[in-house]
Amino acid sequence: MVQFTIDEERCTQCGECELECPAGVIRMDEYPEMIDAEKCSQCQHCLAVCPVGAVSVLGRDPDASTVLAGNFPDPGKLATLIKGRRTVRRYSDRDLPAELIDELLEIANHAPTGVNNQGVLYTVIKQGAVMNRLREVIMTQLTKLRDDGKMPEGLAGQYIGYAVQAWQDEGKDIMFRGAPHLLITSAPQDAPCPAQDTLIGLTTFQLMAHARGVGTVWAGIFMMALSLWPDLSVKLGIPGNHIIGYAMAFGEPDVEYQRTVQRGPARVNLVEGVTGG
Repeated sequence: MVQFTIDEERCTQCGECELECPAGVIRMDEYPEMIDAEKCSQCQHCLAVCPVGAVSVLGRDPDASTVLAGNFPDPGKLATLIKGRRTVRRYSDRDLPAELIDELLEIANHAPTGVNNQGVLYTVIKQGAVMNRLREVIMTQLTKLRDDGKMPEGLAGQYIGYAVQAWQDEGKDIMFRGAPHLLITSAPQDAPCPAQDTLIGLTTFQLMAHARGVGTVWAGIFMMALSLWPDLSVKLGIPGNHIIGYAMAFGEPDVEYQRTVQRGPARVNLVEGVTGG
C-alpha cells in the first residue's frame, strides 16, 4: 500500500511534491493528494523533497529520515575515498561484526535501480567458517573438472587452472584472496535493468565498505568458476530466475595503503555537435 498522507499543520502548499513526482500521480488541490496509487513508483521523492517534512508515503515517518543540509561528505574527502580505494588481496581471518555487514547492506540497498524496481538480492556469507567450507567445496569441484579435462579454453581456463594449482601446491586461495566474507548480487531476469542494478548495488556497497575500513576484491575467478558450475548458485540459495551480476569478497584488510595512485588523463569523447537525419 502506498499510504500517502499529508500533515496539514506542516504543509505550506508549496507544490514541490507535485512538481517532483516522476510518475505524475500527485495533484495539488487544497493539499497534495495521490490520484493514481497504482502508478506510484515508490521512489519516495515526495517525502525527500518536502521542505517541512509534511509528506509521508509507504508509511514512512519523514522525521526518521536524515536531514541532508550539512550532512553530505566533503567533496575533497569523497574524491580521496574514490582515488584511494584499492583492491585488497590480503585479509585477516577475523570475521567482521555482523551488525557492520548489515549496515553496509542496508546502505547498498539505497543504490538506484532501473524504474525503481528495487529487485536486487544480496546473497552474503557472514561467517568465516562458512566461507572456508565454500572454498573447499569449490576447489574440490574445480580439481575434478581439471582432472577430467573439462577446463575451458582461453583466459578463464588459465586463471581457474592457476587457482587450483595454487590451492593444491601452497594451500593458497587466489580466488577469494583469503577473505572471510562474500557478497553476490542478483536480480530477477524480468526486472527492467537486472545486470546494471546488480553492479550499481555492489559498487555502492564497495565504496561504503572502504569508508568503514573494510577491504573488498571483485571475485572474477569465482565468476569464471560459477560459469562452469551453475548449480552452485542454487546451492547458495540464489533463485533460478535470477541473473547474477557479480561477486565481491570482503573483510578486515591485512594491509594498509598510505596514499592514492596516479592515473589519467581520463579518456574523454567530447561531443560538440549532433547532425540530424
